[in-house]
Amino acid sequence: MTITVGQDTSKTRKTLKVGAASVDYYSIPAAQAAGLGDFSRLPAALKVVLENLLRFEDGKTVSVDDIKAFADWARQGGKNPREIAYRPARVLMQDFTGVPAVVDLAAMRDGLVALGGDAEKINPLNPVDLVIDHSVMIDEFGTPRAFQMNVEREYERNMERYQFLKWGQGAFNNFRVVPPGTGICHQVNLEYLSHGPIRIRTALKLPIPTRSWAPTATQPWLTASRFSAGALAASRLKPRCWASRFPC
Repeated sequence: MTITVGQDTSKTRKTLKVGAASVDYYSIPAAQAAGLGDFSRLPAALKVVLENLLRFEDGKTVSVDDIKAFADWARQGGKNPREIAYRPARVLMQDFTGVPAVVDLAAMRDGLVALGGDAEKINPLNPVDLVIDHSVMIDEFGTPRAFQMNVEREYERNMERYQFLKWGQGAFNNFRVVPPGTGICHQVNLEYLSHGPIRIRTALKLPIPTRSWAPTATQPWLTASRFSAGALAASRLKPRCWASRFPC
């Protein structure tokens, strides 16, 4: 997958050598040295978002003034009404809102084919993990076979939906499905899906996942940041840039 970065007006992209390997990253100290503001008082989570904007500063979706707004936020006691654009490193979904999103992508492929285009060009622009955990119903309990019987009946009730999601996993790039009976999305995210900085070619990208539902736990380390897109925005997998306001 090709990731298009910004123009790096302030020359904040630096190289870190680790043994024989080297990776690029976007330096917040370099942004301060370039006169973009004092970011020393920012909480760790907002520094992750700041790095994201430094990476994608292109003068259009992300401007130098957007970056300077982080210093204003700290100077004004944690208040700034400015809207900023960030690009999540990955999207975490569950099946309740995830099925309509995959339906939208499939419909977009049909529409593109009708126009004479290539259906395989329609894919999520960011890595997406969809955890199937919102369709379970409790029919059996209190017996050693309760779990197995509940999962079997869940498959019977939702077979068409699950077959569709399995097709989607094979048809779309950047899209994985975690099957029923694995665990709730919060648990699966913490134990299996969460990770540290993502290496894209020679550059490191800090993990900023976006969820499609209510708040969930995140990785137990301070530099992880995550945002909730809300159920209504869950189907918007195609846009790579999300609008958000600074926390107050």
